[in-house]
Amino acid sequence: MGRLTAVPVLVTGGYVTVAASGGAGPGHRDPMAMFTMLLMIGITDNKCAHKAESKVLVTGASGYVASHLVKQLQEAGHQVRGTVRSLRNTDKMKHLYDLCPNAAHKLELVEADLLDAESWTPAVEGMTHVMHVASPLPMKPPANEEEVIKPAVEGTLSVLRACAKSHTVKRVVFTSAGFVVGLNPASSGNPRTEADWADVAKLEGYSKSKYLAERAAWDFVKELPDGEKFELSVIIPCAVLGPPLHNSPFASMGIVQKILSREMPAVPKMNLPMIDVRDVAQAHVRAMTLPEAAGNRFICYTDSIWMSEIAALLKFVFEPQVVNRLDNTKMREVLKIQPRDIRDTIIDTAYGLIEKGFVAKTSDYRGPGGPEERQRYRELRL
Repeated sequence: MGRLTAVPVLVTGGYVTVAASGGAGPGHRDPMAMFTMLLMIGITDNKCAHKAESKVLVTGASGYVASHLVKQLQEAGHQVRGTVRSLRNTDKMKHLYDLCPNAAHKLELVEADLLDAESWTPAVEGMTHVMHVASPLPMKPPANEEEVIKPAVEGTLSVLRACAKSHTVKRVVFTSAGFVVGLNPASSGNPRTEADWADVAKLEGYSKSKYLAERAAWDFVKELPDGEKFELSVIIPCAVLGPPLHNSPFASMGIVQKILSREMPAVPKMNLPMIDVRDVAQAHVRAMTLPEAAGNRFICYTDSIWMSEIAALLKFVFEPQVVNRLDNTKMREVLKIQPRDIRDTIIDTAYGLIEKGFVAKTSDYRGPGGPEERQRYRELRL
């Protein structure tokens, strides 16, 4: 894993984007100074377009990222309204009321559904800002990708139409995804930036739904008449990890969960671009408050890490807490047995399986390597 930086969120590459003239959508702009400003700790009041007087709607408030966003907004003094699909599902949303016990304004929850366009008008009413985080995220690929794409795109447009009709919403912050700019290396060899868009023909299901929803958002804002205009900022998080505040599983957390629970039979050779959920939430808040963030896309990324590195890190911290260990004192002291090195045991087992024909010999098979081989593999750090 590369060197971690002290800055909590980085933009890959050296450029950020702003709206083209006339607010026509994302275009190009100079260096990453703007995003650095997003993350400065000491932002003065005159740098913020909207401070504690903001009334903020968070869609899908009970979700992984949205819960952190609700918490940070309340801690900053904003008045927060969150949407949930059903107020009757108290177990799914009860944690939201405990996120900020000393909040200046009590959290308000209302019902709204991505496929119910009419539900968004009352949800948006009176709001100055909208954080559109809600999007269908199936735990397994749907049989028909339209099951994900339709609510993502139509839901986004329903939210934006309600914002336009409200005449009170000043800015919408939309949560996109890393798939939208493309997680594979660019053909140029340079890091992906906010100027990039993935090849939609190669996307499917959830990733395609996020791509189409973001495109729809930019197109919608571009065509707004003067009397209904509002600003748009887009947050593009990579794989999100960090402590959950909600009570439901989130896809990317399954990586750590399965390793800790010993449910992952092998560690795949996979490299993941990561970001902390707390930094993603902070980026949303800064994208809402800073004038310079309007019309911009922001890649949220900390570092890329191999799955094997995640496993090694978890092993270092948690092995003493979870690994089964037995006391072999009596075996050593009474029976006088000094156990063989466990690395020898594993390698000898492998050679035994090959020699007995349980595993086929390859053309390069050379047989047991003797003391020199043992010395080499014993130098490996396990």
